[in-house]
Parts: sequence; structure tokens; C-alpha cells
Amino acid sequence: MTDDRDNSNVALERLRELLRSGRFATGTRLPTERALAEEFDVGRRSVRRALEVLEAEGLVWRRQGSGTFAGTRPAEPYEDVGVLVAGTDAMEVMEVRLRLEPQLAQLAALRAGPADIRGMYDLIAKIDECTDADGRELWDGALHRQIARCANNKLLLVLFDVMNRVRQEPAWQKIREQARSAAKTRPVTHDQHLAIIDAIAARDPIGAAEAMRRHLLTLQESLVRATSHDPLAERTDT
Repeated sequence: MTDDRDNSNVALERLRELLRSGRFATGTRLPTERALAEEFDVGRRSVRRALEVLEAEGLVWRRQGSGTFAGTRPAEPYEDVGVLVAGTDAMEVMEVRLRLEPQLAQLAALRAGPADIRGMYDLIAKIDECTDADGRELWDGALHRQIARCANNKLLLVLFDVMNRVRQEPAWQKIREQARSAAKTRPVTHDQHLAIIDAIAARDPIGAAEAMRRHLLTLQESLVRATSHDPLAERTDT
């Protein structure tokens, strides 16, 4: 028996509108098929067919057991990221970020185009518009990946994506939640993001690298406070 709400063309057009709206940054997980079907008032089979078309066009990609994601499938040299998660810790991730991302910002200052830079400023606005911590983290990740992409170095982008995959694993969820509440750094983060993008827009590679380094050191300090359970450190944040 056919679902009377089956209309794959409607589902496809609504999904295209959703992707064009900017609601989901590249690499962001889309809602489930059930949630999309309810939002569009169509059958789940229609949504599934529409997603197959979009995947063939390279507008979304899917990973079994994880869901559907906006954008093209990233390079994945390590399928089993769980091995990396088990063998590392939060401080090691920050050590990698501190050595990788300033170099990416430096290259982005040399290679980003005007449209790329406008997109970075738009992502800062997206972060500021979010009223929940999870949404801010989502757009924050999109901004950092935009900078990495604009470095225009495929190997460095692969390294960034591997590092970012480790940070996105469920094992890190508790640590991220602790870091969110460890320090009230939203105004500082906004100013630091702005300094990074302003340096990239000014074609100042040294300034961009230093601004990124300062930003990551601030994040590292917040992470240390979040995981140290130091009452004195907590009091200094109030």
C-alpha cells in the first residue's frame, strides 16, 4: 500500500531549500528521515529517495549508523576514529590544534578569496545568533573548518578533518559540556574570532597565525579549568 503522502519531488525541493538556507553548515548532521518527513509533511520513503538524489549530486553524504550530513563527503584516511580516541586525550588534541590551525590561518591569509572571507564573517554572525551552547559549537566548528579549507592545502585539510573527527566523537561530549560552563568566554571568543578574520582579510599571515594561536590558548586554558575541578579556578570565573 502506498503512503498517500509519497511525493519525492516535493521532498527533494524542500531539501534543496533547506540546504540553500544556510541552516546547516558543511559537515553538519541533518535531522533524521522521520523528522524531515514530519517537517515536510511527506512520507519517509519520499525523503529517503530525495536524499539519494542529493547524495548522487554531492550535496549531502551519509554514514551508516551516524546519519546524513550536508556537503561533500570529507576525506577519511582513518575510518576507525575510535582507535584514535582511545589513544589520546583532550590536551593532546589541543597540542595538535595549536600546531596546525595557526599555520592554516596563515595560509588562509595568503589564499582566501573575497567570497571566502565574507563567508567567515557570516559564520561569526551565526555563532553570535545562537542562543544555545550546542548551536554555537556547531557554527564555531564550521568557522574553523572554513579557515582550514581556505588554506587551499588538501593534505592539511585531511589532517584537520581527522583531528576534528576525534573532537566530534561521543567520548568527548562530556568534556565539551564541562568546557562550556567552565568559563564565561563568549565576548572574548567573539573578539578573538574577529581578530583572526580581520587579519586574514588584511592579508596579514603573521597576524592571522598569532590571532589563532591566542584564541586556541584561551580555549586550552578553559579546558584545563573545566577538567581540573579546581574550586579556586572556578571562583575566578565568576
